[in-house]
Amino acid sequence: MPGAATRLPRAATLLRFGALGLLLAFLLTPQSFAPLFEPLTQYGAPPIYDQGNMLELALAQLGTVCFAAVASTVVAVTLGILVTRARGAQFLPLSRTLVNIGQTFPPVAVLAIAVPLVGFGLRPTLIALFCYGLLPIFENTVSGLRGCPAAVMEAASGMGMSASQRLLAVELPLAMPLILEGIRLSLVISVGTAAIGSTVGAKGLGEVIIAGLLSNNTAFILQGGLVTGLMAILLYDAMAGLERRLFRSARID
Repeated sequence: MPGAATRLPRAATLLRFGALGLLLAFLLTPQSFAPLFEPLTQYGAPPIYDQGNMLELALAQLGTVCFAAVASTVVAVTLGILVTRARGAQFLPLSRTLVNIGQTFPPVAVLAIAVPLVGFGLRPTLIALFCYGLLPIFENTVSGLRGCPAAVMEAASGMGMSASQRLLAVELPLAMPLILEGIRLSLVISVGTAAIGSTVGAKGLGEVIIAGLLSNNTAFILQGGLVTGLMAILLYDAMAGLERRLFRSARID
């Protein structure tokens, strides 16, 4: 069975590269895919979205997602560290309530609240994605830090490490797999959610979907949905690969 075990990773790698190649081919030369989408149009409607550059829209959406994810990560990890310290443990219920707000209210509701405060465009979308991305990162940070083995913590204290040294050299490295998993989940959720930002003027693939809905063009809707879905899958897979590579290197070191 070793041959079968070897073929599986190779097949997965080929599938990844195939999906990436297909996505890049469509974003760079969308008109070459016109024959595939033409049966989905009617009354001579264009089969490929022609009201903007698809590659620019995809990159704009990805940039928005990454910017919001960085902000969510900084806040959620910092908050997770604070509430797992003895002096901050009492604020854990309050912190959980705050980070749950983003998941309690739908992104559309957050956008509706944010637009009167900050106006149309990119900013309300960033606020919605920031709020939506806090929960998985925060909960995974808390779980990771709380899951550090007591024996390891005692050994670190016995070596004379201060609380900050234990956090940086022992707790965070041990919790990092769970923290990265939370970031990965947050990113994937945000890629799909970011599409709704187009309803308030943010650049993204939501423009393609909205154009399809307004013109009853199924081809546009499918293009926006497929590109968004492929981006989410590839980003999730890339993050998982990065995690494996990082921890493989750490074990070797």
